[in-house]
Amino acid sequence: MCGIFGIVTEKDQPLGSILIEAARRLTYRGYDSVGAATISGSRIDLRKDVGKVDEVAERYHFAEMTGSRGITQLRWATFGAPSQVNAQPHLDSDGDLVGAHNGNVVNNVELRQQFMAEGMTVRSHNDGESCVHAVERYIDRGYDFIEAIRRAYQDLQGDYAYVIGQINDDKLYAVKKGSGLVVGIGEGFTCVSSDLPSILPLTRKILRIQDGEIITLWADRVELRSVTDGRLIEREPERVTETMEAVQKGGYAHFMLKEIHEQPQVAREVLHRLAGSAEVDQALAAIRNARQVYFIGCGTSYHACLAGSVYFAQLAGKAVIPVLAPQFIPQYLPAVNRQDVGIFVSQSGETKDVLNALQAAQAQGMTCLGLANVIGSTLTKATACWLPLCCGYEISVPATKTFTNQVVTFLYLAYRLAGKDDRPLEDIPALMEQTLSAAESQIQAIVPAINPWNDMYCLGYGATYPMALEGALKLKEITYAHCEGMLSTEFKHGPLSAVTDNYPVIFVAGPQDVPLIVSGINEVTCRGGRAIAIGQEDSRLRANASDLITLPAASPEISSLLSVLPLQLLAYHLSVERGYDPDFPRNLSKTLTVD
Repeated sequence: MCGIFGIVTEKDQPLGSILIEAARRLTYRGYDSVGAATISGSRIDLRKDVGKVDEVAERYHFAEMTGSRGITQLRWATFGAPSQVNAQPHLDSDGDLVGAHNGNVVNNVELRQQFMAEGMTVRSHNDGESCVHAVERYIDRGYDFIEAIRRAYQDLQGDYAYVIGQINDDKLYAVKKGSGLVVGIGEGFTCVSSDLPSILPLTRKILRIQDGEIITLWADRVELRSVTDGRLIEREPERVTETMEAVQKGGYAHFMLKEIHEQPQVAREVLHRLAGSAEVDQALAAIRNARQVYFIGCGTSYHACLAGSVYFAQLAGKAVIPVLAPQFIPQYLPAVNRQDVGIFVSQSGETKDVLNALQAAQAQGMTCLGLANVIGSTLTKATACWLPLCCGYEISVPATKTFTNQVVTFLYLAYRLAGKDDRPLEDIPALMEQTLSAAESQIQAIVPAINPWNDMYCLGYGATYPMALEGALKLKEITYAHCEGMLSTEFKHGPLSAVTDNYPVIFVAGPQDVPLIVSGINEVTCRGGRAIAIGQEDSRLRANASDLITLPAASPEISSLLSVLPLQLLAYHLSVERGYDPDFPRNLSKTLTVD
């Protein structure tokens, strides 16, 4: 999700090694390019390129960079493909300002057009450059730096944080709106970063910055102001005592748990990105005019495709065929042609089975669209149009936040295709937060009862069926128990015979499907099984299920999305209970590049 770091010192000195080490400590966030800039008097030294920190630093001699102020940035591409020109930091038109950002400025395209129309020199497609030009615009109109940042804040839409400085000055400035930002205060220097790991080797005296705050950093002090009215904000520094490993994980025990809890924020970011995306209109136009539409993926991505097909039918009346990528070639390829459209879905953009299907479909003339998390991946380069997932780096092997953002994207497309008001989707991040908060203790309470079992079922219906499949996959991946995901109505056609005393069966209940789910629950409980329901508070579920994990009130389609969060937590806590590392399950890889 990108990472920024800036430092202010008392006088010119070698800063290259400090910037390189800060960048290294942000690599866990994921990146495709790296850059550094130092400011010394009236000179800005800017070096950047695509590649890993050490190789780019060696190629461009970062270690030789000197100045009294420095900025480094690791970029995870969202706007603009990975390239030297799109790498950060960025200069303003005259080379007097330099800055870098973390996050997504969702009106980047419109802003670039404005800046060019105003005569500014726009060198890249990257939204980090838009942050610099947004400040430049008001500096050129005669405003001081704080006022320029305050006014730019109103122009930049989305979630972001950035750090910026100018020549012939002794300060850096930073601002926070949605993305993380922390300030460090040391002896003879101050620094600012997206996250603590790049700060803690230098100082453990920190200030946690809130949204809507502007920071001015001198070598010997910092100043916080409100972006709303410019007033001073008083806040006492705190001292950090956590280990570096704990800090990288945000205080969570594992990256998987951290990424589960990042889902509300990345959902917010992808919704912002979709709302400002011209590619959405291009994709919808292709889908509307298609003879047949296919959603194609593997594993977790296939489950998102299946959810998307349900949303498209229920909300927009559009039939879609979800298909596992390896099966697409033998089952559907002979029947497709240039009148058809496929959306190919892959977290990494390098999944070999998906790329095989993509190549075969293109040979048939099919219009191929993409949905991926890694910009610049093979999938994003090979498709006619693609949409980014905006999840940043997902370290844990089991996909969590990439899955939910795939589902959110399909849900958004279904709303748009149906011509529905998509404003209700803006509630998803807050509903996710409520779900995670409420489910945590409920899930932990049932883990001891489920832990003895190495065989179980997870059942869903309609829009919750894909979530049941995904929940079952997570349980298989990291607990090593066999959990079969199925359509709830199919359970009585054979698997019901497996039920014995306390045998666990999980039912994922959509609010409109409760009578049907209650029938299935009773088929289990009357045979002594333990029926665990996941759904909105409902007296019928409460009366019939052995346990009820509650979801907040929401529409059926949003409720189905929320239901996967308790399943992720169940898999996580059961894995930990069994003494396994959920981040790195045996025999599995994050990116599958073999047939």
